[in-house]
Amino acid sequence: MTPSPNRPAPPDPLTYFVDGMDCASCVQKVERMVDTLPGTEGVKTSFSKQTLTLQLDEAQTPRATLEKNLKALGYTPSLMLSRPAKPAPEHAGQDHSHDHSAHDHAGHTHEVAPAGTPWYRTGQGRLVVTSGLLLAAAWLLSFFEPRFATAGFIAATLLGVWPLAQKAVASARLGDPFSINMLVSLAAIGAVAIGEAPEGAVVVFFFAVGELLEGVAAGRARAGIQALAALAPKTALLLDGGQTREVPADALQVGQTVQVNPGARVPADGTILTGTSSLDDSPVTGESVPVVKTSGDPVFAGSINTDGTLTLRVDKAASDNTIARIIHMVEEAEGSKAPTARFIDRFSRYYTPGVVLVSALVALVPPLLFSGAWHDWLYKGISLLLIGCPCALVLSVPASITSAISAGTRRGLLIKGGGALETIGTVKTVAFDKTGTLTAGKPQVTDVVGLGRTEHEVLRLAGAVEAGSSHPLAKAITAAAGQAGLTLPAATDAQALPGKAVSATVEGRPLSVSSPRHAASLAPLNAELQATITRFEEQGRTAVVLLDGSSPLGVLAIRDEPRPDARAAIAELRRLGVQPVMLTGDNARTGQAIARDLGLDVQAELLPEDKLRLIAGFKAQGGVAMVGDGINDAPALAQSDVGIAMGGGTDVALETADAALLQERVSGVADLVNLSRATMGNIKVNIAFALGLKAIFLVTTLLGYTNLWMAILADTGATALVTANALRLLGWSAPRLTLTPKPTPQHA
Repeated sequence: MTPSPNRPAPPDPLTYFVDGMDCASCVQKVERMVDTLPGTEGVKTSFSKQTLTLQLDEAQTPRATLEKNLKALGYTPSLMLSRPAKPAPEHAGQDHSHDHSAHDHAGHTHEVAPAGTPWYRTGQGRLVVTSGLLLAAAWLLSFFEPRFATAGFIAATLLGVWPLAQKAVASARLGDPFSINMLVSLAAIGAVAIGEAPEGAVVVFFFAVGELLEGVAAGRARAGIQALAALAPKTALLLDGGQTREVPADALQVGQTVQVNPGARVPADGTILTGTSSLDDSPVTGESVPVVKTSGDPVFAGSINTDGTLTLRVDKAASDNTIARIIHMVEEAEGSKAPTARFIDRFSRYYTPGVVLVSALVALVPPLLFSGAWHDWLYKGISLLLIGCPCALVLSVPASITSAISAGTRRGLLIKGGGALETIGTVKTVAFDKTGTLTAGKPQVTDVVGLGRTEHEVLRLAGAVEAGSSHPLAKAITAAAGQAGLTLPAATDAQALPGKAVSATVEGRPLSVSSPRHAASLAPLNAELQATITRFEEQGRTAVVLLDGSSPLGVLAIRDEPRPDARAAIAELRRLGVQPVMLTGDNARTGQAIARDLGLDVQAELLPEDKLRLIAGFKAQGGVAMVGDGINDAPALAQSDVGIAMGGGTDVALETADAALLQERVSGVADLVNLSRATMGNIKVNIAFALGLKAIFLVTTLLGYTNLWMAILADTGATALVTANALRLLGWSAPRLTLTPKPTPQHA
């Protein structure tokens, strides 16, 4: 949008690398702080890249103030170059060799160490070792010199609580007084104040251990995503003047030619010019079986060339190749929270102050009003502070979402956000486009019928009209003309009527390749021609009519075979309780023939606006996912509750969709539904466990059965178990489908 003359243009976005902001809850903490600053807009965060991007009006909030607040929370910000709207994916897996400082994770203090760093060399690891040694020394002294033991327990408590207290004060100053750091700090200091220093030392030690374990687990959940950036090779063999020379892969430019030797990785997205080889696409798409590719076939950056030598043309720069786009989609996923996650965020804002209030009432009301023992009730109030820590609750959703997105990415299922992941499992209808989605999108001309003209003449003229089109049917016609050795005449004034016809002036005549329905609207088709069209369509073929003005010159029949796994995938969706339906612009007979083979309902002869109308109706019936691959599918993908794009589809479809299937298998849709349901089941178990354990310990504390070290175990233990349960999703695998044989066609 162009700014009005009286309104200044928004400032350029600033991007910070925020050292230590490496988990979903850390992101939440930073976002809450930034929300309190005037003059901030367009805030975007990524914990896999550890970046914060925002537009900052420095007349209202100076840059130094933002950086000071980040440092106060325990993070180290480093300003990067201002970036365009699309993130620079090449940093997504960047290995930062410096040590990550301790930081506030929704009030926690933990870190995810750089790859290969032993846990005991991290800041959190050193804190655990030091406080553990002090605790052990104080415990041993308690057998020999109890007087010195107390001092040791106090020292261990203060050592562990000092960084927590610092961050608790910073959080309070920045508008979040009820952080988890504050709860643990109050509990530990309170334990020392009432003469329970040994239990205070145990509290901070167990809390530090829990944070260390959580940091390790968070690193595992993110490792798969970060490893994507390492898939593309660092160098490439550039062909220049018949010679090869080694150049940086990220310096390759579109149009250059590179050589890929056997055993090497493909350095860029491109098209094979010469050579034939089997390529292992599993690092990128999750496809386990190498695919034989030859001249004219596309290849992905990061794929492994297993045998033959290839030369290929670079089609995309490093910043826009398949790996970069995958990383970008995963980054988008982090910024899109699931509805459950947003609810937990809102709930925790009221839950934690409520815990503090209840703890204060438990500690003060019985002694003041009912002559209760101060020591006993203060002890119970401190225990409640620890039991009430919402660590496990806050982590229950983002830990599961991150693990699920990572697991899906490794299997060729790209999901742009937690919201999409949650919604996919709840849809009642899945609508499929036909060409390029349910079918392979590589139709072939099977029949040519001339009306007073030879078959070659019809094919030659139709090929000329379609020469400039990228539609699969157009490619089939031009390919057939090429295979027949025909020379196509030049075409001018080419234009397309979506869903109806493509027209051009060829050899001075206004020719068009039209759908039978559109051709009949221009002039009635004779009975013989109509019978021919009907016969083709009943055989599941698409018929198109070559017209000179409104006069038919011939008919071409084109067949696009269903994908091998389509029938089994449709059956799996039905087993899951999801209703599949095919939406196609093709004629009704062809659509019905394909749908009959696959076992699903069909709506045919649809224009793009017709698809939108049907999608709106399905949404009203309980939610719909749309699966497509073409430009004409983009509106329907955007209109649906969840848009799913085939990975081989157009850039427009991929950008519009909420998820993408890199393997280009229809079964990927059922896999997404299964992954979504597995994730939501995992989240429900996490939430139930986090709240249930706290409820049990709440009762036992009030009855006097729970002490401080048991209370901290209730918090740390629940956090560790919730995280471990979420990490189980990293091993998720889709059910194996049994491919059923295609029904025998009912035509000769």
